[in-house]
Amino acid sequence: MDITIRQATLKDLPILLAFEQGIIEFERPYGDTIKFNTNYYDLASFLNAEHVRVCVAVNEGVIIGSGYARIVQSKTYHTHDQYSYLGFMFVKPEYRGQGINQLIIDDLKEWSQSKGMKEMRLNVYLDNEGAIKAYRKAGFTHNILEMRMPI
Repeated sequence: MDITIRQATLKDLPILLAFEQGIIEFERPYGDTIKFNTNYYDLASFLNAEHVRVCVAVNEGVIIGSGYARIVQSKTYHTHDQYSYLGFMFVKPEYRGQGINQLIIDDLKEWSQSKGMKEMRLNVYLDNEGAIKAYRKAGFTHNILEMRMPI
């Protein structure tokens, strides 16, 4: 395989929206509060924003994966003013386990560093062991556990 990573464009929006629905369907068993007929991201605006990089993994002209890094403000008690938040991480099922997620993370890390960021963060469902394993392999560590209670 000859995988390339590139900046996503508005022409890619239909496939990106399909990937988003794939993410939502995959995560629904982990999050019982996820609505049906919903979206997680404002992908169209992300594609034109200077503080966001949306990238895609391409194999033989076909988009097979995606991710984004978004510069966000840190909490006032952190030592850094901003950090890079990763999201929209998706690889088509038939391409998983081949290092494509790592290529996407590497691209987003490079972009984040070029913007002066010193830290990247992401959220993952606690029961999503496959994703946690992949992110640990990429260098991420646990930071904080958010808990919730339905009332």
